[in-house]
Amino acid sequence: MRFPLESAQDEDLGKNSIQNYSLSPNEHFKLGVENNTDGSIYVDLIVEKPLDREKDPFFGLTLMAVDGGIPQRTGTVQINIKVLDINDNSPHFTQSEYKVRLKENSPRDTLVTKVEASDLDFGSNAQITYSFHRVPKKLLNLFQLNEMTGEIIVLGEIDYEKETSYDMSIKATDDGGLSGQCKVFIEVEDVNDNAPEVSIISLRNVIPEDSPLETVVALFSFRDKDSGDNGKASCSIEMALPFLLKSTKNNFYQLVIQTPLDREKVSEYNVTITAIDRGSPRLTSTSIIHIQISDVNDNTPVFEKSLFEMRLQENNIPGLLLGSIYAVDLDTEQNGMVTYSILPGEIGTSPAASYISMNSETGNIYALRSLDYEQIKDFKITVRATDGGNPPLSADAFVRVVVIDENDNAPFFLYPLQNSTSPYNELLPKMAEAGYLVTKVVAVDGDSGQNSWLSYDILKATDPGLFSIGAQNGEVKTRRPLTERDSSKQRLVIVVKDSGVPPQTSTATLNVLLVDGFSDPYLKVVDVRQQDPEDEGTLTMYLVICLASVSFVFLLCIASFVGIKMCKKDHGSSFIVAPPHFPPAIPESCTDSQSGSLSRNYQYDVCLTNGSLTSDFRFLRPLIPVFSVADPNIPVNQRISSSSQEISDSIINKEEKNEGQASLSEDAAPRSGGPSCTVNQAIGANVNSGQNDWLSYQ
Repeated sequence: MRFPLESAQDEDLGKNSIQNYSLSPNEHFKLGVENNTDGSIYVDLIVEKPLDREKDPFFGLTLMAVDGGIPQRTGTVQINIKVLDINDNSPHFTQSEYKVRLKENSPRDTLVTKVEASDLDFGSNAQITYSFHRVPKKLLNLFQLNEMTGEIIVLGEIDYEKETSYDMSIKATDDGGLSGQCKVFIEVEDVNDNAPEVSIISLRNVIPEDSPLETVVALFSFRDKDSGDNGKASCSIEMALPFLLKSTKNNFYQLVIQTPLDREKVSEYNVTITAIDRGSPRLTSTSIIHIQISDVNDNTPVFEKSLFEMRLQENNIPGLLLGSIYAVDLDTEQNGMVTYSILPGEIGTSPAASYISMNSETGNIYALRSLDYEQIKDFKITVRATDGGNPPLSADAFVRVVVIDENDNAPFFLYPLQNSTSPYNELLPKMAEAGYLVTKVVAVDGDSGQNSWLSYDILKATDPGLFSIGAQNGEVKTRRPLTERDSSKQRLVIVVKDSGVPPQTSTATLNVLLVDGFSDPYLKVVDVRQQDPEDEGTLTMYLVICLASVSFVFLLCIASFVGIKMCKKDHGSSFIVAPPHFPPAIPESCTDSQSGSLSRNYQYDVCLTNGSLTSDFRFLRPLIPVFSVADPNIPVNQRISSSSQEISDSIINKEEKNEGQASLSEDAAPRSGGPSCTVNQAIGANVNSGQNDWLSYQ
């Protein structure tokens, strides 16, 4: 028994079409190949050995169609065979061939022909259905078969110029699975309804954007299946394209480049070719050519901006991402692939590569080390973007990294100097009133901005209610007048705090010593050395001893002075001198630079200025004009200066011997018109008189 199989379809012609079929090996079936007069090949599945459904109810075969082209191509189909119970009669058509004539452009549902078949079996095995067999898909779109009646009607458009005739195979199948076949031949009658057709002979779909002018992109021709003027046509393309259409012999046309191409502006073109025949009415046809412009490396990378600014908090973690830069290259693929790099340069004295690194693919910039704002506030590097073309193109941009300050520096005292081993002392007169400026503390902060805004406060004090400090200027002032109950030594612990987050602080210690002001006629000099409270009792004892010694020396000097005056009066001296009033603390070792001894004809008034911040002698005034009896040829101002210096040295030496405790006094009133001298930890002299003899020191 033969079972017709569907033939394979191959759009190639001649030897390139289907040449043979083969079936997977089996013992029950084989192939029967039949060559038709029109070159088509029909394949039947032949039962070679009787089947037994109870033994082998199912067979799975593979049918392969092979063409004759080079390389050889194949197509396969799976054949599943199910063995049924016996049905030994197949349907038979009344005619083996049906021939029909049909005009082209026949309307839809036009009856083409009707086929009939009969079956000698009874029951369901005699019920016949009709179907197309071995029919190309294009025929299924043109014709429709009624499976119950066998009528064939027009379904699609019948075109003579596309196909002049059609042949199809109709299969009648009963319910038992047996079938019969017949042939239907349809001959199409022609009418004039064809427009010209454009045929592309050669086409370059992809052309480089730097292609020279007059480059041929496509070669095509046109044809019209009609005859006479209806078969003659002309071709054209739309305007505003960089292409030009040139005609050649035998209705051939060339599409060439007319103007330079730029892929970055237009990357592809759809060129519509229009062919118009000369018939009446005119018929037209169009053909669209798609042309893609390939890229060449003619664009450099472009950064978003020429200067990128990034901010970085100081004391950063190494490897921290600062930011990223991005450059765009209008080219594509490798030509548009951008890589980034940092150009050689220096940050301070070190290479930039030791501070900054860059991801060559993403453009991310990282900090390689921790930065310190106090050392580097900002720096600039140059980055380069390079594409992957050949030769590569590149562009540069600048990246400015600004280091943001962090509150990582504590304030530092300049006065009193922080961490100094020597104590800082300030003198305060006991007569000072409220608001008296004692001193001014000064601190600095290595940070900047808000982190360097400082405020001062008193952290600890011997007497918390005695002193106040300006929060902004650091001025230490008294809050109230001093009293006898106030300790002679006040200890202040001053704290300075910045405005950072979190704030940082530093402290400094300041000693304030309370000293007496003017006391008529005595001047009390207070030691400026640092003393502990437990030493005050010992100091009082020393002061009593010193006071008794000074009183004794003073009385001795008075007696000596009276004796000398009486002796001079007896010798008829013409000079009138005042009673001697020597500073009691002047040692006998003080000598004049000329005579080797201090003249006893000098009297001095030593005083402290009101509001002084130190305990040094501020003014030293000779009380009367005197002349040296040792050497009358030495000028008066020179003798005064020399004697003043000796007295100053004597006082300082005396203070050191008494552990800084001494007092000088005098009971004689200063005389007007005498020379004066000013002392501030040093003694000077001036020979002028009156107001002109008061000197100041810095």
